[in-house]
Order: sequence, then structure tokens, then C-alpha cells
Amino acid sequence: MSFVPEQIIAATTSGEQNLDRLDPSYMYSMLFKDILFEIEEDETKAMNDLVTYYHNQDISEVTLEKFQREYLQNSPVWCYTRATFLFGTLNKALRLLDMETMIKMGFFIRNLHRQLQRLHKEQSRTLAENFIVYRGQMLTQKDFQRLLGTKGGLLSFNNFLSTSKQKDVAMFFAPSAPYENEDIVGVLFLITVDQSRVLASSNSFAVIDDYSAHPQEEEILFTMHTVFRVVDIKQVDSNNRLWEVQLTMTSDNDPQLAALSHRMKEEINGKGWHRMGKLMLQVGHFNQAEELYNELLENASDDGDKGFIYNQLGEAKLYQGKYNEAALFYEKSLELCQRTVPEDHPDLTASYHCIALVYDSMGDYSKALEFYEKAHKIYEKAVPPNQFDLAISFNNIGLVYYNMGDYARALEFYEKAHQIYEKAVPPNQLDLTISFNNIGLVYYNMGDYARALEFYEKANKINQQTLPANHPHIAADYNNIGLVYNMI
Repeated sequence: MSFVPEQIIAATTSGEQNLDRLDPSYMYSMLFKDILFEIEEDETKAMNDLVTYYHNQDISEVTLEKFQREYLQNSPVWCYTRATFLFGTLNKALRLLDMETMIKMGFFIRNLHRQLQRLHKEQSRTLAENFIVYRGQMLTQKDFQRLLGTKGGLLSFNNFLSTSKQKDVAMFFAPSAPYENEDIVGVLFLITVDQSRVLASSNSFAVIDDYSAHPQEEEILFTMHTVFRVVDIKQVDSNNRLWEVQLTMTSDNDPQLAALSHRMKEEINGKGWHRMGKLMLQVGHFNQAEELYNELLENASDDGDKGFIYNQLGEAKLYQGKYNEAALFYEKSLELCQRTVPEDHPDLTASYHCIALVYDSMGDYSKALEFYEKAHKIYEKAVPPNQFDLAISFNNIGLVYYNMGDYARALEFYEKAHQIYEKAVPPNQLDLTISFNNIGLVYYNMGDYARALEFYEKANKINQQTLPANHPHIAADYNNIGLVYNMI
């Protein structure tokens, strides 16, 4: 499950806070779903890739051959509800955000979703306008406490969600008797479905009794990562180990959900597989990203596309600390870009930055400075100049001087960047805190501990106002301040 409390939604959608406060599993599952459903692929190749993948996971050839036959002969719903390896591995992958498995099963996930869409369209005329379905589930105390804090907010089940119109069927999975394990809480979800909202929603569901491999009494299956609003949470009688949670389906017109989705799409832009690659890099799946980009490279049709892919491969290697390989990919990207644009074109700055970052990471500061300055010259000539690009450039050059031990020059460039950030409307709190910390660190290394403390405390003040108390940035602030006090 992914939980998004109401106050986090309000702060994130208003722009007061960045996406750091969102439950990462919610953000990545929503983006994955959005990306996956816009991709088209060769199903024969996708099935062969999936079979090869599961063969390497020690699934027997007999089982895999049977799965292939059944998939060709039956519907996705039938295959999903069949008691095979597919059901368990798919829901586990969706629950744990196992990107590699989700990608391999992408064609099946997409087809299952589309069948639910078709069935829902067919069944919508015969279903009641409003009705309730039930879902019984056992939660750990930790997840239950997070659920309590989500009242009024959003809840997403990170799998395909099986429910029933029969309350007794759902209660079987959330029995009222106390559990031997005191860490377990029984939860009965009461989901109100408003057909008028569903018509304006990408969250599909269908009654699957006639299509299931194991028909049950009025089983309704919701598509993956369906989003609900948590309306109410109440204890059942005096049993503190059994609770009822009332949910309603959201629609794409829900103002908060729409604003939240828009913010997330801004974080990872692009289309199709390219957007998927960005998501994989963001969540740290570097090997899978590399595999994807190498496949995209084979089918790239022009230098611009190839240049972008080389850049992404360089990023994957950079994150893995493989700097020599990263430099080679970034230089290939730069070479292709230089074929198509003038030497002072803004498109070159990204490659210059990336190459400089690699050299900086390798400790070759003179080469890093050379490429950062090439980018900076282009930014200065831009009409009109982009102040934020200049600020980033000043910061990068300042960092190289800091790494070289030239603290006076580092401070000069950090302060130039800071002047731009302070004038920004609206101010970007993350940029300001990074800037305060950079300047504080320089003063610390120059032995001016009073000034270092001043800037570290400014960074901490902003972080206290915008981040949760357990955020790593706040822990880093306290560490920095502690180091200063240790020297005073």
C-alpha cells in the first residue's frame, strides 16, 4: 500500500514543498502505471523475453510452456486468476516495485488492464449507480498507523485489487478473532463505488466471475494501483484488532489527485520507453536502465536520438561510479550533438556539464573546470539569459574550486549563485538550503566557524519548515551544526 496524508497533498500540490514528502512507492507506482499504459510493444518478443527471464528464475520449462499455451488460449483475467507462478510473482513485483519484473511482465499487465477496461464498459449499464464492495486484509501495526494518519488523504493498493460484494467473503481475510501475532491488525475495507466518478477515471474494474479460472461469488477486480480517498476509520465494537475503513474511488477530475499527478509528471518528463528509462535511473535500477537504453540504441533512427541515449547510458555509469565508461558515453553524446548544432548552442551545455561532473568525480579538476567554463560561456551569451542556468553553473564552478582547496574562489562563485536564488520568485527552498550549506562549508574549511554556523542554521531553518522531522537533510543539518560547535 501507498499512503498520502491530506496535509502532504495540500503542501505538495500548492508548491510549498517538493515531492520529497510524498511516499516514494506512491509516486513511482503512479508514474510506472502512466508510462506502461502508453507503450506499445511486440507481444511475441515480449513473451519470449518473459519466458527467458523466468527460466533464469528457475521456473521449469514444462511450467513455462504450459503458461504460453494457456495465455494464447485464454483471456488475461483467466491467466491472472489461475493458481500459477504468475499471480504471486506479479503482485509481489507490483507491491515491492520490482522494476525489472514489472517491465518484463509489462505486456501482460497492460492486457489485463485493457480487458478490465472493456469489461467495465460492457458492464457499466447493468451495474447499480452506487454500490459497496468489500476487501478484508491483515496489516502490520506499522502500516495500520500509517493508514490512521491518512484519513482524508489518498490510499493506493500497489497491485490488482480483488474485492467482493459479499461482506462475509471479505471478512474471511480479516477475521474478528484476536491474532496470536500482536503485530497484526484486521482491516475490513468498505469501498463505495460511484459510477459517475468512474466514468471520469482511469481506474477500471469489472465483475470477473464469468472470466476467472476460479469463479467466486461476485468478485470484482480493480486495475493496478487504483487510488481511493480514505473517508473514515473506525474500530469494530470493542475489538481493537479489527477496524473498518471506508474508501471512495477517486476520479481523474479530483482536483487534488489531478494536481498531484501533474507535479509527478513534471518530475519525469518524456514519452514511452525513454520516460521509463528516466524512472529506472531515478529509483536506482541502473542495470535495467542500461539494458533498456542499449535496446533503444539499436533502434535509434537519428543522431539526436542516439545522442540522448548515450547521455542516459553515461548517467547510469556515473551513478554506478564507473567514471571512465561514463566519460566515454558522454563524449559520444557530445560528438553527435556537435554535428547538428553551432558551437555556442545551448543544447551543448548538458553534455559539457555531464563530462565536467565525471572529471570532477575522478579528481581531474582542471578538466572539470574546462568543461564547466565552456557551458558557462554559452549561458552568458543566451538571449535572454536564464538566471537559474547561470546559478547552477556558478555552483558547479564553485564546487570544483572547493575540491581544489581554493576556498576564496569557491566562495566567490557560491555567492554569485546565492544572489540569483535569493531573487527568485517564488523562491525555491531546496536551492536556497543547498546554497546556504555550500557557503557554510566553505567558511568551515576557512576556519570562520561563526559564519559557517550562521549559514548552516539558515539551511536548517528552511528544512525544518518544509521537510518531515526524520528527513535525511535535517539529520545532515544537525551533523553540520554539531561539527561547528565542536570546533568553537
